[in-house]
Amino acid sequence: MKKIVAAVGELLWDLLPGGKVLGGAPANFIYRINSFGDLGQLITRVGDDDLGDEALEQILQLGLSERNIQVDPASPTGTVQVKLNKQGIPDYSIHEHVAYDKLEATPAALELVHHVDCVCFGTLIQRTEQARDAVRQLLLAAKEATLFYDINLRKDCYTKEIIEESLRLTDILKINDEELISLKEFLKLESDTLKDLAGELILNYHLQLVLGTLGEKGAFVLSNTGEYHYDPGYRVKLGDTVGSGDACSAGFIHQLLQGKSLEEALKFGNATGAKVATTIGGTQPVSEEEIETFRQKKHERIEM
Repeated sequence: MKKIVAAVGELLWDLLPGGKVLGGAPANFIYRINSFGDLGQLITRVGDDDLGDEALEQILQLGLSERNIQVDPASPTGTVQVKLNKQGIPDYSIHEHVAYDKLEATPAALELVHHVDCVCFGTLIQRTEQARDAVRQLLLAAKEATLFYDINLRKDCYTKEIIEESLRLTDILKINDEELISLKEFLKLESDTLKDLAGELILNYHLQLVLGTLGEKGAFVLSNTGEYHYDPGYRVKLGDTVGSGDACSAGFIHQLLQGKSLEEALKFGNATGAKVATTIGGTQPVSEEEIETFRQKKHERIEM
């Protein structure tokens, strides 16, 4: 059965060394959700400019709906300067005062979230008071949905208040290893291991699950009942890692909403992230069948 999933957040252009690529974590996530046969809806805002027009055109080419993409008459479409190091790891310079900073909880968006199975949101979209208020309204209106917080910390784009409020609102936290270490100091956590830090977040903020990504070393999931699974990383020929974490999230959520076990959802999500890391950019086509084929091949695995 197809599930309905909404992603609330930024739609922007990643300005990569080889040219611009449409991205933003919510857009990358919802693109992957749709590629698995679920019904993804992106709630975002672009500018009334050439980049906004091009973004809307490409959204349609990617098979996504533009129904809940707002157009701002004054602010430009979001852009991010992306530099890649020798390992293909991105460094982001995120431009401010852009259209998604003025996101609104429109009647259409509020109506949509009443009927979805899951809402994904992040931190960057909440860097302005207006957009943060819109996100909160949408999350509170999504009373029947699983709330999935992909924390995606970006330099100078978050506060302790934003993070703690988001954690209290969500059901599932997705976070990478570096972000977990950052939160240890930022939120005065006491644990030492990544698993225990995740457990402390579950306890302190009443989360159901933490999905932790570990770069080339794979991913883990921990539940509020203590169920824990770890899946090692895949040694692959790297394209770049842009969108691989979003792909992992989408694979995990897709499987979870289909009623698969935590272990199976983790393994599928981890493989999805690894497969996408072999491509360039966050929205290169990768089918569910390709991911299953990828999983069946004999890969060298990288342990934690």
